[in-house]
Amino acid sequence: MQTLELPIILVSKSPRRRQLLEQAGFPFTIKPQDVPEDYPDEMPVEEVAPFLAQKKVRASMHALQGNGVLLGADSVVILDGVIYEKPKDRADAQRILRELSGREHTVITGVCLANAKQERVFSGVSRVHFDKLSDEEIDFYIDKYQPYDKAGAYAIQEWIGLCKINKIEGTYANIMGLPVDLVYQELQHFL
Repeated sequence: MQTLELPIILVSKSPRRRQLLEQAGFPFTIKPQDVPEDYPDEMPVEEVAPFLAQKKVRASMHALQGNGVLLGADSVVILDGVIYEKPKDRADAQRILRELSGREHTVITGVCLANAKQERVFSGVSRVHFDKLSDEEIDFYIDKYQPYDKAGAYAIQEWIGLCKINKIEGTYANIMGLPVDLVYQELQHFL
């Protein structure tokens, strides 16, 4: 349980990551950094999330204090080899949800942990099976939950996750934004 005593510095603005760390009982502070979420065009889609997590942590090394461990994360939604980012507007959110409807997609959350001595980069991978979504259901979800800050235009902890996802392979926490089980395991290397 010593892992739970390591002070984590979360370099993310995500309220979902904050919630997951709180629920898991990790001590942490929040020092978000504004880092452009760009990546090389030729990069394989499976490598994008860990690349962005590492980029955020490396831009935050100045925030490191004492025996703290920086934690950066990024999640991507992938369908047919294409990354579905945060929707630009309502029409984009509708398009994304129509494309995910009735299909299985992959959520990869890349994580980077680092202190002054080491850096560990890893990913959680989950598969999400959506039921068919009607246009009426899509409009209801967008109007009620405003998913413009969410990769893939949805959050598993909201209506879509409760009513229209029929199966997941991998962890719920990973889909929500942080593979807490893997973070806990990887923090053992910082003791």
